[in-house]
Amino acid sequence: MTDTELVDQAKRGDRSAFESLLRRHHPRLVSICSRILGNRADADDAAQNALISIVRNLESFDGRSSFGTWAHRIAANAALDELRRTRRRPTPDDGRRLDHAPSRDLAAVVDARLTLRTHLAELPEDFREAVVLRDVLDLEYEEIASLLGVPIGTVRSRIARGRARLAESIDGGNLRAHDERQTQADEAGSNMP
Repeated sequence: MTDTELVDQAKRGDRSAFESLLRRHHPRLVSICSRILGNRADADDAAQNALISIVRNLESFDGRSSFGTWAHRIAANAALDELRRTRRRPTPDDGRRLDHAPSRDLAAVVDARLTLRTHLAELPEDFREAVVLRDVLDLEYEEIASLLGVPIGTVRSRIARGRARLAESIDGGNLRAHDERQTQADEAGSNMP
C-alpha cells in the first residue's frame, strides 16, 4: 500500500495501517535525527518524540506534501529541539572501528562516514544544523529558515560558512596526516646508515 492509502486508513481509525506507516518511516526518522545530533542515544529520543508528534498530529496532515516529507520535517524539528535541550553537552567518541572488515571497500566507506560525522560534530551548532538540513535532508532554504526561525540570508550564510569550515577541517586533517607520515618517513630515512 502507498503512504497515501495508509494515511487515509489511519485517519479512519485503522491501527494496523498506522503501525505500518510508522514502521515504514521509523529507520529514516532515526537516521535524520542521528545526522543532526551526532549521538545515537539522543537521536533515539528525538525519533521517539517525532513518532509521538506524528501520532498526535496525523489528523492535521493535509497532504500538500508527501507523508514522508511531512514526517521528516517533524523528525528534523524533534532533533533540533533535542539539540537545544542538550546544548553544549559533550558527546563521547565511542572509537568503534572495523578491525576485521570483510573488505577494504567496506572499511573505507565506514571510516569515511565516521570521519565525516566527527567533522560535522565539530562544527558550531548553528552551522551544523543548517548544513545537515540542506545537504543531508535536502530541504529548501525557505524550509530551513522556517525550521530555524531565521531569515533566508542567515541560512545561506550559515550553510556557506559551515561548508567552508567542514572542507577546511577535512582537508586540514588530511594534510596533517600526510605531514605526519612524511615526517616519519623523513626521520626513518635519516636514521639509515
